[in-house]
Amino acid sequence: MTRKHDMPETHGTPAEGVPGAATHAEGHTGGHGERRTGQYQWWQRGIVYQVYPRSFQDSNGDGIGDLPGIITRLDHLRWLGVDAVWISPIYPSPMADFGYDVSDYTDIHPIFGTLDDFDRLIAEAHGRQLRVILDFVPNHSSDQHPWFLESSASRDNPKRDWYIWRDPGPDGGPPNNWLSNFGGPGWTFHEPTGQYYYHAFLPEQPDLNWRNEEVVQAMLDALRFWLDRGVDGFRVDVIWHLIKDDEFRDNPLNPDWEPGHNPFHAVIPVQTSDRPEVHEVIARIRRLVDEYSERVLIGEIYLPVERLVSYYGVELTGVHLPFNFQLINAPWNAEQIGAMIHDYEKALPEEGWPNWVLGNHDQHRIASRIGSAQARVAAMMLLTLRGTPTLYYGDEIGMRDVEIPVHRIRDPLEINIPGIGLGRDPERTPMQWSGVSNAGFTTGDPWLPVAEDYPEINVDTEKHEHGSILALYRALINLRQGEPALEIGRIELIPATGDLLMYTRSARIGEAGFLIALNLHDSEETRMMPAGATGVILLSTHLDREDLPVTEQITLRPNEGVIIRLDDAPPAGPRDSFFQEL
Repeated sequence: MTRKHDMPETHGTPAEGVPGAATHAEGHTGGHGERRTGQYQWWQRGIVYQVYPRSFQDSNGDGIGDLPGIITRLDHLRWLGVDAVWISPIYPSPMADFGYDVSDYTDIHPIFGTLDDFDRLIAEAHGRQLRVILDFVPNHSSDQHPWFLESSASRDNPKRDWYIWRDPGPDGGPPNNWLSNFGGPGWTFHEPTGQYYYHAFLPEQPDLNWRNEEVVQAMLDALRFWLDRGVDGFRVDVIWHLIKDDEFRDNPLNPDWEPGHNPFHAVIPVQTSDRPEVHEVIARIRRLVDEYSERVLIGEIYLPVERLVSYYGVELTGVHLPFNFQLINAPWNAEQIGAMIHDYEKALPEEGWPNWVLGNHDQHRIASRIGSAQARVAAMMLLTLRGTPTLYYGDEIGMRDVEIPVHRIRDPLEINIPGIGLGRDPERTPMQWSGVSNAGFTTGDPWLPVAEDYPEINVDTEKHEHGSILALYRALINLRQGEPALEIGRIELIPATGDLLMYTRSARIGEAGFLIALNLHDSEETRMMPAGATGVILLSTHLDREDLPVTEQITLRPNEGVIIRLDDAPPAGPRDSFFQEL
């Protein structure tokens, strides 16, 4: 498959310009996504694929995936057609939260391999025209990190202020009402020094104090370490948590919270996340990343759209891509998803580049959320909306959540808050490569159970099935990469009726492009074509009709989506230009 964006130099060279700083044409990226001139970056045209390394491929029979295993599967990613692999944490860690409790920011955990293995992964990926994005976890370290061991040694230790310490409250308990995302108070008492330390997650994950300049410099040094090794960017964990209220005021109570729901939501975390000062910290990280050619900075941010878009920063001083998770929790109907797309596009800053996510290691799998039939429609949506799509490993073969027996639960979130569906093990189970034992993931005992459906749902089997969801993903990616209208073009959303979502993609105003029609229900839907528009069906999610002419109306079967190449650009009008007011 021919690539249209070449690989950059591996090591750090000053960037010629901030990605996204190109000039515009008529329309703007926030509304129509059209540029008059300018260089699109690889991460704007490309597709990101997330690997959860413990579950991707085991090379040594210990039941846990590793870096050599990922290397052996790079050809699958190349065959699929994605552009970048984002790897969840692989740093040394006690694994209290499976790598999100880092004990050394500049090394590799032995269960995953060595720095030599990582260097080989970079070289092998780049040799296949694949970028490598590394997960970075700056909000908190492990309590076994040397920094915290020093910080907790005494109140006057030079690293005491690297973490967040407070005296007990007037009653001798925690200093305030801040809570942990993983259940219980956000404060743990440290008896040897008589103070509490703050942790937004597990007690084994103490929060770093990003108001301390030494912490900032240490973290920037760690980022530079990996940039100099050739990584193409970072996905930054819980980036909106980095700064906390310096007056340590209570979070307000949430009047809408009810017992039996996630206890973290009993308060509204305005003092512990999304603080205004966080943007100054992110701007410093961005300046470092921009010293290197064609790197990308992605932020994990679970916030409403109006707050999410602020993480692009003032004049693009924030992250390149604040992760947009709306599709994960969206009510699956055309009207609400259409409104969501509209509101997101309208909220984007002038040069902000959109992105979409269907699933990740913290969310139930798409096929389990909306069913296997609609998962195919969702794939077409993800890969035809304007912006950078991110895929989660296994979604391309239709993997579903796996029920985890109680005795095999590993996720500390489920252990701490059982019974309300917060556990993340079901979406982290081993990748299903083939019909052999353990789905070809390991010759040993897998760290999480393999799905029982692996003899049918696996890469090897689906590669040979014309109608498989894997075949659909590959066809969608292949079509997208050959068409500027789908990679970087503008979008026009046709107001939804019933369960049919429709929008057009075109390279620029006045040019014919594509009409995407998605039936989000299990009954047949018929809709008139936009006034005067005709075209040809190029691809159906059923993979059983193509090159079929479409004239006055389009009929979609239950759970079907189609991509239609338009013969001419339909005339703009109130019916066709959903973004007209922009």
